[in-house]
Amino acid sequence: MELVLNTYGTSLQVEDGLFLVVNKDGKQTIDPGTVKSILINKGAKISSDAALLAIANEIDVLFIDATGKPGGRLWSIKYGSISEIRRAQLEFLYSPKAVKWVKGLLRTKIDNQIGLLLSLDAENEEQKKALEGCINRLRDYQNKIEGIDSPFVNDIAPSLRGWEGAASRAYFATLNLFLPKEYQFGERTQHPAYDVFNCLLNYAYGILYGKVEGALIKAGIDPYAGVFHRDDYNRPALVYDVIELYRIWADYVVFSLCCQKVIDQECYSIKEDGSYWLENMGKRILIQSMNDYLDEVVYIKGISRSRLSHIELQAHNLAQSFIKG
Repeated sequence: MELVLNTYGTSLQVEDGLFLVVNKDGKQTIDPGTVKSILINKGAKISSDAALLAIANEIDVLFIDATGKPGGRLWSIKYGSISEIRRAQLEFLYSPKAVKWVKGLLRTKIDNQIGLLLSLDAENEEQKKALEGCINRLRDYQNKIEGIDSPFVNDIAPSLRGWEGAASRAYFATLNLFLPKEYQFGERTQHPAYDVFNCLLNYAYGILYGKVEGALIKAGIDPYAGVFHRDDYNRPALVYDVIELYRIWADYVVFSLCCQKVIDQECYSIKEDGSYWLENMGKRILIQSMNDYLDEVVYIKGISRSRLSHIELQAHNLAQSFIKG
């Protein structure tokens, strides 16, 4: 389970070897063996005893901002202690193998987008034409990505970013046509969002960021040494690279919630500047939906395990690929 502390004044303590959640509604004890991760929002707090209990049980503890992204985290000192992986990672960054890896990421991302679009049922001629046209454009961008080459990622990064961005704009514009009217949006916006769909999607991506970052750290990989995305100060650039493989999972969950019309006005607020922000009800629905989806067992490359476990397996495989060269 994922323990979410998102109510102001809630505290996480320890009692008789168990987590003790204390809030205005009372107290609840939780066996640490049943907890996979702990999310702490602004206004909640954790004791040092609870933090150490989480670390001893290899439980991720994430401090979450209003967008769902981790602003900080706690992890065991044994994570990331393998210097061999870090050295090999830096050598990989400036090798021709990094070019092949980045191109593979982007091809997979577009493949996933095409897959979601192909699962949609066109109900009118406009949707049918838009769907066919978008899929053709996405495949064209894949061919462009496949055709470009260079010994170093930086030499072709501007072109790759341009094609990736154009593909995503076409994909979201088409996906928008299949949403119920009340959830349709003008364009893809990040922070802040100016509609319900983007508000949900930004938060869902934030959840994924936390999962991917945690998997990389546990695998001994430096999440800040990115290959494709820019190494801006204090940003986990490699997380932005690896998450491209899994964005489609957040897309699917958010698209499904909107199609089911389960997100109503109790789930979000609209600020004076017109920006949309999830409230506790919306966060609970989205976090639970994302966790249920990530816990679902699926086959990927002949291996059956939960989607979350696939993220962790991919991180370990990436670490090994660094070492093997």
